[in-house]
Amino acid sequence: MAEIALSQALLDVAHPGAISLAAGLAHLKSLRPDDLSPLNAPDVLVCMVPLLYLLLDIWILLPLMDWRQSCGPSSRILGFPEPAKLASGSLKYKNPPCYARDSIVQTIATSRLDLFSVCVISSYNGLLRWLLNRLLIMYTLLLSFLTLCTFVLGQTATNQSIPNTFPHAYPGMPTGDFSPAWQKYYEVTSKLPNITGTLPRSFAGNIPVNRENHPNNTLFFWGWERQNKNGSLTAPADVNNTDPWLIWLQGGPGSSGMIGLMTENGPIHVLSNYSLVLNNNSWNTLVDAIWIDQPVGTGYSTSDSTGYIPDEDQMAEDFLGFLANLVKIFPSLATRPLYLTGESYAGTYIPYITKHLFSTPNPPVQLRKIAIGDGSLGSLAVVEELPVLNVIETYPQLINYDQDVFNYFKEQEHLCGLDLVLKYPQNGHFPTLTLIGPTSRSDLSLSLTEPAEARVKSKSWQETIASKYYALHGSDNQLSKRSETLERREEKRAQWKRDLSGRANGSIDPFYGCFLFNELTDYAVNFSFPWSNGNFDVYDIPDGTNPEPPLDASVFLNDNRTRAALHAPTSKNWIRNFNYPFGSVFNRNIGNQYGDPSVEPMAFLSDLAANASIHNVSIIFYSGNDDSLVQHHGTEVIIQNMTFGGIQGFTQKPSTAWFDDQGNFAGIVHQERGLTYILFNGAGHLVPEWKPAQALVFLREFVLGSNLNGTVSGTVIVGGENATLANDYLPGGDVFFFGSGKTQGTSTVPQATQAAWRSFIATATITTAASHPVVTAGATTTSVTLLRVACVVGLAIVSMLLY
Repeated sequence: MAEIALSQALLDVAHPGAISLAAGLAHLKSLRPDDLSPLNAPDVLVCMVPLLYLLLDIWILLPLMDWRQSCGPSSRILGFPEPAKLASGSLKYKNPPCYARDSIVQTIATSRLDLFSVCVISSYNGLLRWLLNRLLIMYTLLLSFLTLCTFVLGQTATNQSIPNTFPHAYPGMPTGDFSPAWQKYYEVTSKLPNITGTLPRSFAGNIPVNRENHPNNTLFFWGWERQNKNGSLTAPADVNNTDPWLIWLQGGPGSSGMIGLMTENGPIHVLSNYSLVLNNNSWNTLVDAIWIDQPVGTGYSTSDSTGYIPDEDQMAEDFLGFLANLVKIFPSLATRPLYLTGESYAGTYIPYITKHLFSTPNPPVQLRKIAIGDGSLGSLAVVEELPVLNVIETYPQLINYDQDVFNYFKEQEHLCGLDLVLKYPQNGHFPTLTLIGPTSRSDLSLSLTEPAEARVKSKSWQETIASKYYALHGSDNQLSKRSETLERREEKRAQWKRDLSGRANGSIDPFYGCFLFNELTDYAVNFSFPWSNGNFDVYDIPDGTNPEPPLDASVFLNDNRTRAALHAPTSKNWIRNFNYPFGSVFNRNIGNQYGDPSVEPMAFLSDLAANASIHNVSIIFYSGNDDSLVQHHGTEVIIQNMTFGGIQGFTQKPSTAWFDDQGNFAGIVHQERGLTYILFNGAGHLVPEWKPAQALVFLREFVLGSNLNGTVSGTVIVGGENATLANDYLPGGDVFFFGSGKTQGTSTVPQATQAAWRSFIATATITTAASHPVVTAGATTTSVTLLRVACVVGLAIVSMLLY
């Protein structure tokens, strides 16, 4: 990818007769360190050739008007005019530097065709041609310098040191094995800064995971007793105690569980002005709740530099080790029913933890139910690319209600084999989905945002699931664009549509391949308001504010008073997210956007469901309808592809409404054979943040409770079916938000536009059976050799034209 990225940077500026420095610099600016980090030492040395050549040229030619008069016959771009004389040594020079110059030129011209290995090697008569040659050399030198700098930055990012952190021993820490004597040590007794009001009793600190040879590997927890039930966590062991308790896990991988506590469903909330308020919809109003930073090294959890988990199986073993110590400190938790909850990449964590609990002869806890929100249960193809058309159907404002654009994405979905048909009941499993990558670039690379392959390459930074930190702080989770006038955007939109109309039917877009999500977001941030203001929040589609209001808990959590009160480590500062180094190596790449070598949970969900039935454990999957990154359609495909209760998928299509305590429509619910699926209307990726009251009702009724609404009982569904909810999508709202740093305005789609779209979409066949499974493995790219040759030929043409 490094060679391709650099070759394209040259091709963008080496059009015959039209050198565009601005275009080249714009393309280089779009490149990221990860794009260039694979370059090897010879590539770097070759990049330095223009510098050496320029220095010699300045030395020899600066005082001269004519190159030939000083040095005699000079080297041409692909050969030498008088090789016999050069070989025999009979060619004489008026001064030695000329020989040095042509020796370098000959070395370059006869070396392998590598990047920059043949660069502007020619001579010219006259001052004008000499100046043009100098400009071309200076231009190439600038590109080489920028490339080299980016390469160095890429190596720095790739080889950054792995953090080495450890817990802190505060005064009063007991000695010996864990026991209830440790409760007093972990209790949060000091007043927390900048918080007014009365908080329930809580406990916090680091607990080891019991991994051999890694004593500093710990998980940080902050556990809260249920409101108005003091002493519930510290109750003695009692097998008759059936009070539930709950664990919340964040995603990432590398996201702190304190994100959920401080911005979603915890008792304290941080606001955009960094002030703190109490949350009346905290989940600990109903249950003892513990928020945990995990895996080791995440948030305030610690790990030595060689102790980061190599895979999810080690993560699960660590977590069970943590639980074994936790229940020694709080003995009642060993026998009380545990509700294991989390969102996003916790959709990978929780199935692995559950699998290990089922396979442990004497598990430390009694698991009762798992609940996963907007979970990364499947592959990138399933959770992100497959639902793209469904995202458009939910929010057609993303494409300006343009029917031609919709039909284009519909065709691309079919060609990529992503138009899977959900049936109730489902007959047979879906084919394995693998994504066909981009095969070429186009002129759109300078008019749209980043090309697909660059987007995928940087996805580990840009779209780290549930890492809203990056979106909130203006990084690449906000899929942003350069500011442009409305007239220019409309001109480019027309160009984009002309390109569609000119493309042969039945062909996959060579610029994006099957990375349709990238193409959709590119379209939105270039052509569709309010996202054309510069931001597309992949976690909350209607939010077009740029930048978004920050919800940053770092000031509070890194305050030394808070740190001491929570018994947090002093060897590190709390950060919301970081690039998790699986196996203690930063190894994210195109083929593995998170660096996690573990198989997706989707591969073993059927076995997990079978064991869950044996252990009387229920499963809940829930999604926010406004989430575009892990959209609900992907979750529905995963459900229909798994077997539970002896049957594949749901037998009836989810179409039962559920409501909050005020009688407001909250979404769709469906329950069959121990599996519950819930769709939240108007919620994004982080459901408790956008719908806190409805999330609390969900917790009370469907997680902790046994509400039968949506349950299939024979041929009847409790709560009935609603035909208007039986579509493949739940229409999103028609109000969109924009502003800078805060919501400064809203826009509403005209009713006539919505009516025309409904008429169109009612007749459009949205999902048809995939004609073939996708069997192409991995991303297909243009041959590096061909690109190198094209680079050389392009520069040769430019040089000859100038000659």
